[in-house]
Amino acid sequence: MNNGISILIWALAVGMATATVSAQSALPDSTSKTYSLNEVVSIALKNQPAIKQSMLDEQIGDRQIKANLSGWMPQLNASANLNHFLELPVSFFPNQATGERTAVRIGVFNTSNILLEASQNIFDNNLLLAARNAKSLRTWYGQNTEEVKIATVVAVSKAYYDILVTQEQANILAQVRERQLKQQKDAKSLYEGGIVDPTDYKRATISLNNTLADLKRTGEVLKAKYAYLRQLMGAEAGEVFALKFDRYAMEAEMLLDTAMLVDYNNRIEMQQLQTQKRLQDINLSAQKWSFFPTISAFASRNHVFQNDDFAQMFNEAYPNSVVGLSLNLPIFQGMKRYQNLEQQKLVNQRLTEDIANTKNVINTQYEQAMALYKSNLNDWKVATENVTLSEEVYSTIKLQYDEGIKTYLDLMVAETDLRAAQLNQLNTILNVLSSKLDVMQSLGTINTNR
Repeated sequence: MNNGISILIWALAVGMATATVSAQSALPDSTSKTYSLNEVVSIALKNQPAIKQSMLDEQIGDRQIKANLSGWMPQLNASANLNHFLELPVSFFPNQATGERTAVRIGVFNTSNILLEASQNIFDNNLLLAARNAKSLRTWYGQNTEEVKIATVVAVSKAYYDILVTQEQANILAQVRERQLKQQKDAKSLYEGGIVDPTDYKRATISLNNTLADLKRTGEVLKAKYAYLRQLMGAEAGEVFALKFDRYAMEAEMLLDTAMLVDYNNRIEMQQLQTQKRLQDINLSAQKWSFFPTISAFASRNHVFQNDDFAQMFNEAYPNSVVGLSLNLPIFQGMKRYQNLEQQKLVNQRLTEDIANTKNVINTQYEQAMALYKSNLNDWKVATENVTLSEEVYSTIKLQYDEGIKTYLDLMVAETDLRAAQLNQLNTILNVLSSKLDVMQSLGTINTNR
């Protein structure tokens, strides 16, 4: 029996050491950086790859807009060529006396010209469309970045709260471990004194082993959750930091004004659709203008060089210049413009339906998020009351057990209830905070200016 107990104690000590090392390795030490929620979110908004990609998309879009608008600037082109005739071209000249035509080769064997052309668009429907779309396109790209930022703030905040709750769970398990260590020690003393059989001691050991296993599991889970938060923050894989924790402050953050009403215009999804609708209205208008001609002004100067002797060809130039206006009016394109116009009308109607449907989706999201928030808040209130009652029950039964009135089984049940109540309360805190973020996101009140 004594050998068995010694082996059990040795295994228990090893388990405690393993769990303690695991929990400590999961948590940053006191010398590491410590971040608050605002600091974590600010780092994520600065370093998150998805946000950087979206901001690069903004820059790409801006360059594309500028490229599309460049057509309004004067266009300048130059060209040159060099020709050598192996045989001169033939021209026919009529003989008025005989009525016959005489074939004569005319021209010079070597020719070259340098042409400089300038043009300026005066009216071009595509350029007008690009100019009218520029502001709305920049707005649309910015809204896409804002959407990514909102998703990042929500994800980072939930991950932050998740870690804090898990850390507090580890703290509760550590307190349970200390209580169970004392209970095991007391049960062992009673057993060795011959007052009770070894059943209570074995039960205490089993409970302690389970708690140590839970503590180790929590420590490993913390490692994974810190890794996920580092990913969301855009931090390096090996970066070590801690999170500022204030349970009372976290509980105070759970409160939310449940009387707020939905303002669809606050939602980034609705803003994006409204921007798309403005762009589509412009496209529809531009399609109507496609029946108008394209007008541009042009000017060119051509320097011509020609001589039968190649060495003497560039000694003298024969320039010519021209200025004018150009008008291009496609008269019939197989009903292409009409079909494009009808297509843009249908797309416009589709966007109108999308906006109406999005309003219904937003309202449903708000109702669901608010219902879940209220339910979770009520669960937290019930869980908080249960913790108070469980603490009172445990204290009473612990006194009765010490006086020999209650059995050790009663004490174990009371402690199990207390532990379950405390852990459940922490889970309800996380649920409330997460559902609060969902409500704020459904209302479009997530703050991304950190």
